[in-house]
Formats: sequence, C-alpha cells, structure tokens
Amino acid sequence: MHLFDTQTLLTYLAAAVVLVILPGPGTAWIVAQSMTGGTRRGIQAGLGLETATLLHAIAAGLGLSALLATSAMAFEVVKYLGAAYLIWLGIKAWRNGGGDAETAPAAATVSARQVYLRSVVTGVLNPKVALFFLAFLPQFVHPERGWVWLQFLLLGALLALVGLCNDLLLSFTAGRFGRRVAAHGSRWTQRVTGTLFIGLGVRLALEQRA
Repeated sequence: MHLFDTQTLLTYLAAAVVLVILPGPGTAWIVAQSMTGGTRRGIQAGLGLETATLLHAIAAGLGLSALLATSAMAFEVVKYLGAAYLIWLGIKAWRNGGGDAETAPAAATVSARQVYLRSVVTGVLNPKVALFFLAFLPQFVHPERGWVWLQFLLLGALLALVGLCNDLLLSFTAGRFGRRVAAHGSRWTQRVTGTLFIGLGVRLALEQRA
C-alpha cells in the first residue's frame, strides 16, 4: 500500500507553495543574510532553516509538537525564546552597523558554520512552525496506511524542498541587490536589518496562541 496517493501529494504541494511564499521571519532572515553576506551566505541560511523544518517534522512524527498545542506554558516558553533570539539578532545587527565604514562590513565575515547554526536555531525557535506541523500536516497523514512517523517526515522533507527552492530564489535576488548596496556602504543595511528583526521579535512576543 502506498503511503500517499497522487491527489493528496498534489494538494499538499500546492498548499506548501502558498505557505512558503508568504513572508515571515524566515523570508526576512534569508534576505538579510543575502544582502549582508552575498548569495552564498543566503544559501547557507536557507539550508539551516530547512534543516529546522526537518527537525520539526521529526518532532511532529514523534508527537512532540502536540506539547506546544496542549501546553500553554510550553508554547509561551518557546515563543519568548524565539522572540528574544530575534531581538538579540536585531541588536547585534544595529551594533555592527554603528561603526565606521571599515568596521561595519565585518558582519560579512561570519563563518558558514555560524550562519547555518544560527539559521537552524531561528527555525527551531519558531513555535508557529511546530503548530503548522500539528494543525496542517495531519490532514494529509493516513494512519491506516501505517508508518505515520515516516509520512510526517516525507511531508516535512517535501515542505523543506519547496522552502529551499524559495530560499535559493531569495538568496540570488537579494545577493545581487546586496552587492550594489555594498558599493555605497553597508551601515544603513545593517540598521534596517536590525530594526526588522527587533520588530519581528516584538511581534512574535505579542502573538497569542490560536
């Protein structure tokens, strides 16, 4: 017996595309990394975010995502950790953009490993992603076909693949624009990025569980 039928996969794929292209913290993160560090850095950030997507899929398959939906305390803890992390990233970007023209570009020297790990943390600390896997993915999972955890993982992998395609497009676009901006100095880019992430962090902190 197949785990998925063609209609289920096509419906899920269409929904995944719509969900991925909707702007959010992930989009802002990719654009910010691409503009400050180029296309390669944006791709590294995208790989980190999609790794987090796979981790959420594994957690959902194991039933851990249900904890965020049933426990108000667990949801609040993850939410505020994510908000604090975004605000910290914003403050750091502001500090990097506050120096002179020689020190401001130093943010672009962050290693690939650091960008990747920060991106994984950014994705993992987004409670909305975990709730998405609990509220949305189960509609496409068929327990009677068995291997429920594998169904979650495969659907999560498909979402990560769609997300990575979007990340690549954003990285190339923002990376090309970022090189033009760099010719005129990166201080304002860092400050705009910092403001954006602080705003996203505050918005996440104020969000209520659906």
